[in-house]
Amino acid sequence: MSEQHPDLPDEQAHIDHAYDCLERSRKEAWKLRDLSEPGRGGTLQARYERDVFDEALIKRLIDLDLGDDALVFGRIDRRAESLNGIETFHIGRLAVANEHHEPVVVDWRAPVAEPFYRATGKDAMGLVRRRHFAVHGRKLLGIEDELFGEDHLGIGSDGTLGINVGGDTSIRGYSTLIAALERGRTGQLGDIVATIQGEQDQIIRSPQAGVLVVQGGPGTGKTVVALHRAAYLLYTYRFPLEDQGVLVIGPNRVFLRYIERVLPSLGEAGVELAVLADLVPDVTWGGEDSALAARVKGDVRMVDVLEKAVTDRERPLREDLIVPFRTGYLRLRAEESLRIVRAARRRYRRHNAARKFVEGEVWSALAATSRIGDVSPDA
Repeated sequence: MSEQHPDLPDEQAHIDHAYDCLERSRKEAWKLRDLSEPGRGGTLQARYERDVFDEALIKRLIDLDLGDDALVFGRIDRRAESLNGIETFHIGRLAVANEHHEPVVVDWRAPVAEPFYRATGKDAMGLVRRRHFAVHGRKLLGIEDELFGEDHLGIGSDGTLGINVGGDTSIRGYSTLIAALERGRTGQLGDIVATIQGEQDQIIRSPQAGVLVVQGGPGTGKTVVALHRAAYLLYTYRFPLEDQGVLVIGPNRVFLRYIERVLPSLGEAGVELAVLADLVPDVTWGGEDSALAARVKGDVRMVDVLEKAVTDRERPLREDLIVPFRTGYLRLRAEESLRIVRAARRRYRRHNAARKFVEGEVWSALAATSRIGDVSPDA
């Protein structure tokens, strides 16, 4: 049986203190909400300000409710000019401060937490130690230390050998990443924020501007990165994004239920979730395709088939079109349809945009034949 890490009691005490601070923040939020509820009178502006304040308190209470998720999952020690040369930060799901507003837990999305995910043996990012916690709720089960620097090699406090990576870092204790991998896939997104890797974190913290596409095979962490990316953007760019909102589109309701469960554990709850059908609610269909039909329609070769079908429908008339109208007829001549098609091709690159233009031109041409008396089917 391996020896208990010597710092485990102290770290457990810090975790307990963090939960006490979290509970104090929760009680303060409830107290403020109770004070804001009585007396719904006053001016329209006063009622509006009260509603805005109440909504902010509700969001705060939601953010402070972690459920069964662990509050703290790691710690970093970095070099500093003061504090005996070492500065310590505990990393967790959300920021927690004590009654003096001093940080007890740092939000994983904060810039100071970046080395927890990104530091390597070649680039320690100022760290001397990175510590991972194995936590179940409020109980600390184990500690894993990664020590940076040539002096930190040898046998860890739990009796395991330090692992030298590139000659200038070592790992002591059982790896939390290895433990997460050995748990295997359950079909659900588990406790993932504590095991994000450096390459994933680099994508998550990419600049806001532009389109970010994450590609990879099944099980490579695409969904994990996307969710952490959304949570990171909401934290870092909260002011501009609060008015715009964030929409997560999933392939089906089952997937969205997973997302709905995971995002609050990353510190965010105010995200809109939708499937593609929600974006076009007025579109209806008669029924579902068979498995064979769905497979054919989903085949990549259908791209060429659809492209040829669209091209075929963009050609002008081969002969005049006669349309019965009231007691006579309307005529669209073939040469007129050629003019319309050519004009559409000059103006528009996309079929759907050109289609609206063609519809308008066709109706105008038919109306013109009515005005000039070109109503005979044999003219």
